Amino acid sequence: MIQSMTGYGKSVLQLPTKKVTIEIKSLNSKNLDINTRIPSYYKEKELSIRKKLASALVRGKVDFSIYVEITADETSSSINKAVVNKYIDQLRDIVVVGTSDDVKLLEMAVRMPDALKTEREELDENEWSEIENHIDTALKDIVQYRTDEAASLENDFKQRITNIKSCLAQVHEMDGERIENVKQRLGKALDELKVEVDENRFEQELIYYLEKLDINEEKVRLANHLDYFLQTLDTSDSNGKKLGFIVQEIGREINTTGSKANYAPLQKVVIQMKDELEKIKEQILNVL
Repeated sequence: MIQSMTGYGKSVLQLPTKKVTIEIKSLNSKNLDINTRIPSYYKEKELSIRKKLASALVRGKVDFSIYVEITADETSSSINKAVVNKYIDQLRDIVVVGTSDDVKLLEMAVRMPDALKTEREELDENEWSEIENHIDTALKDIVQYRTDEAASLENDFKQRITNIKSCLAQVHEMDGERIENVKQRLGKALDELKVEVDENRFEQELIYYLEKLDINEEKVRLANHLDYFLQTLDTSDSNGKKLGFIVQEIGREINTTGSKANYAPLQKVVIQMKDELEKIKEQILNVL
């Protein structure tokens, strides 16, 4: 069963002093491209996060984010009183007496460098264990999203392959008529020239010409590629690259059929097949 590379997963964890929101987004990409946005005190876990994402998502452009919102009264930042008082004393020395009050001096002082000090929060392993469980939950959500997205893609692929097969059946029906049409056009051209021709030589040249226009091999290979695409689609693994290669082969056979057609009704059918195939190509880029 195929999987899409487009997905979204989210999980929210409420801790005693903070709310942690985990988001994972993915889009299609030729390879695995992981971008992470996490608080500095979780940075030491970034490598394990990347391994977990790579194992679950395999391919795609992945954006992983951890957002932390402090919900308790406590804060990791505090006023550096000694530094602020020192700034106030210095400001009193340079301002004119009576032109500024203590409130204004304080406003100026707290804007100075190092007026605030931030205590680095250390990683709590128990807390991280809970966060890790919610990362797993978000991963399950995005994998399920990818699976659901792929279900509609799979139905679309099968419908378009069926449409191409229907066009191929029309090609089979038209092929005999096409060959007869070519023979008649060549015979009519010779009649208009009003010259005598060697019938044996004419037959030989006609056979050689018709061999150049023969599309039996293309029809057989196209039918095989269409069946192989459906077989690959129904396997347990999702292999978008392999499906892409098969689509290339299908396109090659359709193009060759079109170049050999030499018959307007048949070329119209070829255009219909190309249209269906282009729609498959657009969507196949999103398959894992």
